[in-house]
Amino acid sequence: MKKLIGLLAVLLCCSLPAMAQQRGDNQRGGGGQHAASPPRGGRPEVGGGHIPSHGPQPSRAPARAPQPSRAPSRPAAPERGRNFSDAQGHPNAPHVHAQGDQWVGHDTGRDDPRFHLDHPWAHGRFSGNFGPSHVYRLEGGNRERFRFGGFFFSVAPFEYAYTDGWLWDSDDIVIYEDPDHPGWYLAYNVRLGTYVHVEFLG
Repeated sequence: MKKLIGLLAVLLCCSLPAMAQQRGDNQRGGGGQHAASPPRGGRPEVGGGHIPSHGPQPSRAPARAPQPSRAPSRPAAPERGRNFSDAQGHPNAPHVHAQGDQWVGHDTGRDDPRFHLDHPWAHGRFSGNFGPSHVYRLEGGNRERFRFGGFFFSVAPFEYAYTDGWLWDSDDIVIYEDPDHPGWYLAYNVRLGTYVHVEFLG
């Protein structure tokens, strides 16, 4: 009888970490909505609580011809006809693969005219923390102006559609620096595994 009780105690102790891990994954996942379905018996390939260990590498896309400066009142045109769904179940939006942290869609290069700002960092630079160890909870707003931790940002107008599934009052996001586009940051949605370019508003 003592051996049976001892065996049950050992099994219970061994199962607690697994249950805690599963609970933590569910809490970070924010309601169980995922951008991609899980592979056989594992985590989702995109989103589901995965946080990239680093931001994207600078693009090696060839330089484009310089474009005339755009007026601030006229937003750049959206990217037409591009499909970001690079595998079955992956979202048709810029996203990060959970295996290998590949940033799908961050490949147009430094001279992409959509990201040109006449006055980069017009409202100053984001003074918060970047990267995987700094997860922020969205506290309200919308794609034109959202907030977390006392900071305000706006999504690039030509990427509005990529935020259609975002929960502006509860999703967790991580901010990464954009190595190619001065004045822009990347806001990564932990639940969905998608990201958009954002501008700091102060």
